[in-house]
Amino acid sequence: MTEIPKHDLIVTIVKKGCCERIVKAAKSAGAEGATVIPARGSGIHEQKKLMGIPIEPEKEVILTIIQQHKTQKVLEEVKKAGRMNQPGTGVAFVVELKEVVGIVHLVKALGLDPDRQEEDGPEQGC
Repeated sequence: MTEIPKHDLIVTIVKKGCCERIVKAAKSAGAEGATVIPARGSGIHEQKKLMGIPIEPEKEVILTIIQQHKTQKVLEEVKKAGRMNQPGTGVAFVVELKEVVGIVHLVKALGLDPDRQEEDGPEQGC
């Protein structure tokens, strides 16, 4: 029986409007997709004020689940695309994932049967 490979989560936080460049770079390096979440920042480079009122700049959080053997290549491309060697441009970090579900396309590609798991919900998902 083929085992599903280990996965990492690359979390990237950048200024609003920069996510498309990051996602494109990640995909070109082997990522299959990403989830983008809007956010607000409060780091040391974001202490700007307008007429004495603090401004919280808009950010985008990009979540990319990636097979571990592709992590370093994808992270390097994310770093380049986000110009993260410069201050205030963004941050990216990797979290090792213990378990991942919902990657049916990968399970099928490995020749495993995705239907062998018990289904508790409707056939089409939520």
